[in-house]
Amino acid sequence: MATFLAVPLKQTQEVELTKPLRSFIQNTFTQVEPDDYNHAINEFSKLRNLMIAKSVDKHESALEVLYRYYDQLCAIENKLPIAENQIRVNFKWRNAFDKESLFGGKQILGIASGAYEKVCMLFNIAALQSQIAEVQNHDSDEGLKTSAKYFQMASGIFGHLKDIVLSHVQQEPTPDLSPDTLNALSALIVAQAQEAIYRKAAADRMKEAMVAKIAYQCSDLYSDAMKLMQLASLKELWPKDWVPLVACKQAGFHGMAEFYQSCVAQQSKSYGEQIARLQKANELLTAAQSRGGAAFAFKTEQGRVQRELQAAKKDNDFIYHDKIPDLKNLPTIGKAAIAKPAPFPNKPMSEGFTDLFEKLVPIPVYEALTAFENRKTQIMNTEIGRLREQTQLMNSILASLNLPAALEDLSGKKVPQSVIEKAQQIKDIGGIQYLDKLMNELPELLQRNREILNESIRMLEEEEASDKQLREQFKERWTRTPSDKLTQPMRDESMKYKQILDTAINADRIVKEKYQKHKQAIELLSKSPAEIDKALPSGGGAHASESTGVVQKLRKLMDDVETIKAEREAIENELKEAKFDMTSKFFSALASEGAINEEMLSMSELDRIYGPLREQVNESLRKQDSVMAQVQPANMEFCQAKASDQSGAQREAMLKDLAAGFDMFMELKSNLEEGTKFYNDLTPLLVRLQNKISDFCFARKTEKDELMSDLQKSIASQPTGPTPPPPSYQSPSATTQSRAPPARPPPPQFSSASPGPSPSSSSTQSGQPNTQSGPPSYSSAPSGPPVGGYSYPGGPPPQYMSANHPSAPPPAQPSSQNYAGPGQQSWGNAPYPQAGGGYQGMPMPAMPSGFNPYNPYTYSQPSGYPTQGYPQQGYPQQYPGQGYPQQQYPQQGYPGGNQPYPQQNQWR
Repeated sequence: MATFLAVPLKQTQEVELTKPLRSFIQNTFTQVEPDDYNHAINEFSKLRNLMIAKSVDKHESALEVLYRYYDQLCAIENKLPIAENQIRVNFKWRNAFDKESLFGGKQILGIASGAYEKVCMLFNIAALQSQIAEVQNHDSDEGLKTSAKYFQMASGIFGHLKDIVLSHVQQEPTPDLSPDTLNALSALIVAQAQEAIYRKAAADRMKEAMVAKIAYQCSDLYSDAMKLMQLASLKELWPKDWVPLVACKQAGFHGMAEFYQSCVAQQSKSYGEQIARLQKANELLTAAQSRGGAAFAFKTEQGRVQRELQAAKKDNDFIYHDKIPDLKNLPTIGKAAIAKPAPFPNKPMSEGFTDLFEKLVPIPVYEALTAFENRKTQIMNTEIGRLREQTQLMNSILASLNLPAALEDLSGKKVPQSVIEKAQQIKDIGGIQYLDKLMNELPELLQRNREILNESIRMLEEEEASDKQLREQFKERWTRTPSDKLTQPMRDESMKYKQILDTAINADRIVKEKYQKHKQAIELLSKSPAEIDKALPSGGGAHASESTGVVQKLRKLMDDVETIKAEREAIENELKEAKFDMTSKFFSALASEGAINEEMLSMSELDRIYGPLREQVNESLRKQDSVMAQVQPANMEFCQAKASDQSGAQREAMLKDLAAGFDMFMELKSNLEEGTKFYNDLTPLLVRLQNKISDFCFARKTEKDELMSDLQKSIASQPTGPTPPPPSYQSPSATTQSRAPPARPPPPQFSSASPGPSPSSSSTQSGQPNTQSGPPSYSSAPSGPPVGGYSYPGGPPPQYMSANHPSAPPPAQPSSQNYAGPGQQSWGNAPYPQAGGGYQGMPMPAMPSGFNPYNPYTYSQPSGYPTQGYPQQGYPQQYPGQGYPQQQYPQQGYPGGNQPYPQQNQWR
């Protein structure tokens, strides 16, 4: 049965996708409603979780889930870019060949990058394809076809990854994603595809010459894979059985190529060549067996080759007597490269794929549309500004000439009709109170926007300061991207808004100055006609009558002025309402060229639409110049014809102020309304910027905490350095020499041969304490040789207690010091007791013969010894209020007087 290798999957974990994607849509695509994409975002998050769960299923249905998720990643690449400075989602993937070992290379790599996620997904797609190919029924024709197909697809993906991995993963990748690893995997998988084709060809009994070529190509592919897998950087990466199996197959398929070529030689009656190739095939299969060991997959083929070789030799010896040539002189077997890495597809992998975010335009198109809108707005504002500027100039000139009010006030007795109409228009709008309301709102709106912007800048500065501090602290171990490289676009945007606010503040100051200059005239126009009439000085009447030519000429010129104003309103509306369809043009450019030349496309379309309107603006300005050139001399003639007195001059001056006040009211109203709208429109933009910066800072804080945790773990696991050598006076030899006591006399040895009554006889016969020189013997077993100054009962001591054993303590050294107390026998330089009941440098007393040093809780009591108060086995019995019972022995039995027998801590 065929033995194929399957690439293991990379492992990942679930991530939070919903909030970052929704926040990006809300902050970037200002013309769409984020709630409209909640379903798409949730489905995308579910798709990734399903991909994680389905990856373990070695079936085409699981592969389809991986295809769908990868296709969706590709679809949103230009719409929802996942990157450190945009949608910050940190994808963590484990090395597929992680054996929990300590060999070099990262085992887990997390990057906030959609490109990295795509690379890992392609790896898992290819790995799952190899696993599906590996579990097919290779005894069936359909199973071999499926295996060959998926192996070739996987090989193509690994080859594609080798070419793109370094450009998509900006950090050092995990070992499974290194170009050398991917190249080796591509070579291995395509060799297995060729093997599947060989097995199908052999099963279909294809011509031997073609099967030999297929087998020889298979051997050649395995040879290439073996060389790539044995690179120094990859030796520790592969599972332990991979390289031997590949080496086995390289030799095995070479042997099978020689076998099938021997069949071709037999058919052509070249019996010597047949035998030479069979011998070579046998040698190669034997080599394959030694390389593969238990994984040897050519047992059936080896038996067949051996049988064929034996038969061929027999026939040649008895019948043909053909000379066996040297294999070097025979023609080389050809190669049939049928299996090849499949080309990487440039279309969606899944069937019937539908983009969840189909309605969102790609970011390049969106940016091009935004740039186009900016160009369009700039041109529109420029042309409208030219019209309004000239209209204001014309109004100011006419106001200085008191036109057209002077033509309506020929009698000097009543308020001119134009003034009454202007006053009514102002009152309909709300009068000066409306301007005051707008003026009072502007500072509040400005302060709100300024606070939002300052908070955004503060968050960026704090995040960058924290990053710099940790970078200076940890130096090269602080491996994450510096903040200044990620925050520059957000800083530029913040500075742009700051400049906009500074410009707006200056414009507000100018508006306030104009308001104060014309406030009195505007207040008068906000009153009733009777109050206006009362405030106007009375005039003495005009000498020019309604029928004079100069009056008629001025009236006609005033009509021309109104016509110019009406035309300009129409032009302004056309400029504002011009329609453009740039989305389709930008999509076409992106599809055909892969990029968008926004400036060229935008300027071409803007010139086409705005060109005629620009010409109308220029014509309106020329007409104004012509009319105003006629107004000046006509007004001079009109003034000369009027009867002039002091009261008439005052009335005319006030009418001029009222005309200028009306024009200023309309201008201020427009400016203040635009300013209010500007601040209100700016607020959501600043809020989006603040949200973007807040999300960025939160993600960086999470990344900082994870990196700090990893650094703390690595620092804690690092050794603090080699232990310094101790001072000479603390060396073992010096300590032993200075603290070693003099040789202690061994305790008395007792045996069954020693004189004196037994404990039973002494206690039963006399009822007196035993006065013999020592405690009674516990056993009749002979003592072993002395160890450390005392004899070990029950035979020779264990090896670890030998004086020659490496762990044996040094022998005691004599000393002249005496630490014996008054009335006590000298014990020499007695050291402090050590843990476990012994004394450093002092021999231990002999253990009773029933004591087992390996199990002190199993105590065998010798016969004849009194058993009162002592258990026969197990733990010693404890008495209420007492510890372990102390045993008293006669004074003569132990040096040092009537003392308890030294405790050996044998119950611990």
